[in-house]
Amino acid sequence: MTRPLPLLGRTAVVTGAARGLGEGMARALVRRGADVALLGHEESELARVAASLPGRAAHWAVDVTDEAGMARTASQVEQRFGPPSVLVANAGVAAGALFLDSDPATWRRIVEVNLIGSAVTARAFLPGLLRTRGYYLQIASLAAVAPAPLMSAYCASKSGVEAFAQTVRAELAHRGVGVGVAYISWTDTDMIQDARHYRTMRELRAHMPWPADKVYPSQPVVDRLVRGIERRSPAVYTQPWLRAVRAARVCLPGIVARRSRRVLGRLEGRADLSATGLLGAGGEADAVDASPGPPLHGGNG
Repeated sequence: MTRPLPLLGRTAVVTGAARGLGEGMARALVRRGADVALLGHEESELARVAASLPGRAAHWAVDVTDEAGMARTASQVEQRFGPPSVLVANAGVAAGALFLDSDPATWRRIVEVNLIGSAVTARAFLPGLLRTRGYYLQIASLAAVAPAPLMSAYCASKSGVEAFAQTVRAELAHRGVGVGVAYISWTDTDMIQDARHYRTMRELRAHMPWPADKVYPSQPVVDRLVRGIERRSPAVYTQPWLRAVRAARVCLPGIVARRSRRVLGRLEGRADLSATGLLGAGGEADAVDASPGPPLHGGNG
C-alpha cells in the first residue's frame, strides 16, 4: 500500500534550519511533499540547504528575536507558498557555565533566542496556522523537565518554552490548531560536537545517569519529530525513556541537587568549569549577529 502523505502540498516553516535538526526536519518535510520555508541566521548555509531542495524550499535570513523582521518574513512566506500548515520553532542556542561565573550577556541571549524567539515566531506565524487549522511544534529538551547544573539559562529557557507552548495549546484548542512539545536528549549535532571540546560540558554529561549521558544519532531523532508533526502529537519523545522522565519530574530537582552536592563539591577548584560561550557554528553565528550594529533583516529565498 502507498504510504499516505498528510503534508503533501502543505506549507511548513522551520526556524534554525541552516544546520542540525532544523536542516534534517526541512529535508524530511520536503520528502513528505511539503513546501518548506527555512529560517535562520546563516544566509550561506540556508542557501545551501534550499538549493539542495529545488522548487520545494526557500530561505529567509532573519533573527527570531526581531519582531518586525519575523512579521515581514511571515508575510513573504505566505506570498511565496501560501499560509503555513506546520510551524516548527527549532531555533536555539546553548552554553555551559556555573551561573555565578556565566557572562550576563550570553545568559540573556540564550533566554532571548530560545524563549522570546519562540514567542516571536509563534506571534508571526500563528495567524496563518489559524486559517489552515495547522500544527505548531515547539522544540524543548530534557532540560525542560530536569535541572542540569552548568546550564541554568538553557534549562530556564526550555522550561519556559514548554510552559508557553502548553498555554498556547489550551488557548487555541477550540480553534483547531494543534500544538506539540518535543522532548530531546543529547543529539549528535554541530552544537553537541562542539560541546565535547569543553571540560565543563564533558563533566556535565559524564555525571548524568544512563541513558541521559548518551549522545543519540540525529536521523532517528528527525524521523520521530516529523512523525510527531504528521500525527499532530501533543508531546513528541525522541527517545522513549523521556516519557518516564517527564512523568517523574516532580522528584528530579531533589535527586539532582543531592547528586550535584557530591559531584560539584569534588570538582570545584580541581576541574576547569569555565564558561563555554555559545556552542557550535550556529552559536558562533548568533553571537556575531547579536553584537552591536545594524539590525538583521529578512531576506528572500
